[in-house]
Amino acid sequence: MSNQQTNTNAHITFIGGGNMGRALISGLLANGFNATQLSAVEANTETATRLHHDFDIQVISTLDQIAFDFTKNNVVVMAIKPQDFSVVAKELSAKLKHATAPGPLVLSIAAGIRLKDMSRWLNHARCVRAMPNTPALIGKGITGLFADLAVNQSDRRLAETICHAVGQAVWVAEENLMDAVTAVSGSGPAYVFAFLEAMQSAGEKLGLDATTARQLAYATLEGSTQLAHNSDEHAGVLRERVTSKGGTTAAALDVMKQHGWHDILEKAIDTASQRGKAMGDELGKN
Repeated sequence: MSNQQTNTNAHITFIGGGNMGRALISGLLANGFNATQLSAVEANTETATRLHHDFDIQVISTLDQIAFDFTKNNVVVMAIKPQDFSVVAKELSAKLKHATAPGPLVLSIAAGIRLKDMSRWLNHARCVRAMPNTPALIGKGITGLFADLAVNQSDRRLAETICHAVGQAVWVAEENLMDAVTAVSGSGPAYVFAFLEAMQSAGEKLGLDATTARQLAYATLEGSTQLAHNSDEHAGVLRERVTSKGGTTAAALDVMKQHGWHDILEKAIDTASQRGKAMGDELGKN
């Protein structure tokens, strides 16, 4: 594991134990962290009980019960809804002000929350912004990351280690690119599911039963993605190799081109990015 010494001394506190928090906890335990290095704050009794039962980690119900051990390299993962972030962060700031410098590393996975707002509410500079996606639930996610100069290389490696527990991670150089990350990969699974939905529906309309249509569509997408991953060629080159002049694939792609599917998808992703920016503006007013 990278940065092993830092990781051994790390203690990670999750604020929120929902699906993404659970995925990260499970991934970290599977990748060398032990249960004593992880804890969670979760107000929902049922969720808290399940977290403790499934992972044998300490779970507390309120922020005022947090007792940081400042001999550890503490990390706080903000795994909460964006609309709850400012209230929770302002309450957490009371704990952070008693921290031994530089205080815990705060990693936020809340969509749309900008670094300057996060730091302002927490009154704390050692912060990283992250945007994971739902395939993280099965260890196949990808997370976009951004931090400013208040976060050193050791902190960056620790943030990467946490995100690598549920898949891949990439850094962006400018925070405004996090809106693009959100639009492409954060929202991206929904585009893929919509594509699968359309493929299966088309197969059924052509006479296939639902089970067969689903199997054909899903296996085709999975196989094609793996083929692209294992190739150094651009996706456009791979597409051309499947497309024989005058054949069935060419006929289908011609229809897609006539309806402007490429432009539609680009416009959709751009719209998602603009919505991400607007959400950041709205959330930052708190």
